[in-house]
Amino acid sequence: MNILTISTLYPNPVDLKHGIFVRTRSMHLVKHHPDIKPIIVAPVPWFFFSSTLLGNFASFKQIPSVRDDNGLEVHHPRYLVIPKLGMFLAPFTLAWTLKRSLKKLIAGKRKLGVEFSLIDGHYFFPDGVAIAKAAKALKLPFFCTARGTDINLIPENPLAKKMVLQVLLESKHNFAVCQALKDEMVALGANESKVSVLRNGVDLDLFEWSNNEKQSTLKNQIGIAGRLVVSVGGLVERKGHHLTIEAIANLPDVHLVLVGDGPEKDALVALAKKLNVSDRVTLTGALTQQKVNKWFMAADCSVLASSREGWANVLLESMASGCPVVATDVWGTPEVVQSENVGRLCERNVASIASEMESLFAQTTLRSSVRSYAESFDWKETSDKQREYFATIT
Repeated sequence: MNILTISTLYPNPVDLKHGIFVRTRSMHLVKHHPDIKPIIVAPVPWFFFSSTLLGNFASFKQIPSVRDDNGLEVHHPRYLVIPKLGMFLAPFTLAWTLKRSLKKLIAGKRKLGVEFSLIDGHYFFPDGVAIAKAAKALKLPFFCTARGTDINLIPENPLAKKMVLQVLLESKHNFAVCQALKDEMVALGANESKVSVLRNGVDLDLFEWSNNEKQSTLKNQIGIAGRLVVSVGGLVERKGHHLTIEAIANLPDVHLVLVGDGPEKDALVALAKKLNVSDRVTLTGALTQQKVNKWFMAADCSVLASSREGWANVLLESMASGCPVVATDVWGTPEVVQSENVGRLCERNVASIASEMESLFAQTTLRSSVRSYAESFDWKETSDKQREYFATIT
């Protein structure tokens, strides 16, 4: 079965972490079902001018139009994005690009005897809207996976909601990475029988784990005498790093490491200085998954103080490393953190975050048990379900 996996959320040479969950799911689908042969189409933004005042569009020029990604053929067509107007123009410029590039790609592969069975789409807006238009023009059935903000935030705009609903109705089937997103998709107007939960797994080979003894050794090597807490995610308000900084201000033996980059960096540095905790807050910038894994292996816990999450991969990655978690009780997060043996759910405020960290520190947590819990979230079940649904079109 030859399929086209389409999403603007896919790693590229400029940003190796961008949409890595789409790449990981595709890799595991091929691993568990080698009869499925995907070609990845991952459009990247393009704009007339390269001035950084309007966005970092110039950097995308170095991305090749076609490349090999560990055996996966990846295409990076360009679609027009106009700053400030992009939200409602992007579905149409992206659709134009997809129709044009897919028509050429399909024709070229057909000469080699390759026919495509379906489109595997990711993210409902703008991707899903554009994919629906392209699929109709190319007469291909399509599936679409909801990831989070495409369902729990973007449809707050009435026009975007109308577009997303149209995708939900026109697709062959829809996937949600957690039950909370499925419920919201049905609330938006989707037919419940056309929505299934297809959760993300965790790469248990990539994320090594540390037992309690090794964790203590790693932390000592770093030079941390007290508790080590790690918070991973883009430096944006939605991730709540500011709340975690305020929380550790009330926990004098805690050192916080923030992993990620984004527009809130200067504000977070200023906040740490204001609260006199600069010596206990380290910002590493964006790191590879391997380096994130090392921090998790050394940490006493990780914190995710988000206001919205679909399926927080970073929580499973932390637990796969043996590191328990504290996370805000939002959207799909309770579906990830289902046991107090592996973590705590908190309210999204400073007092609750600090309290649940203290509660976690007060118990004896076997890191081997945290790892064992994460092992129940491997990718095979997800890949099997994908294969089952894809087979319905043949």
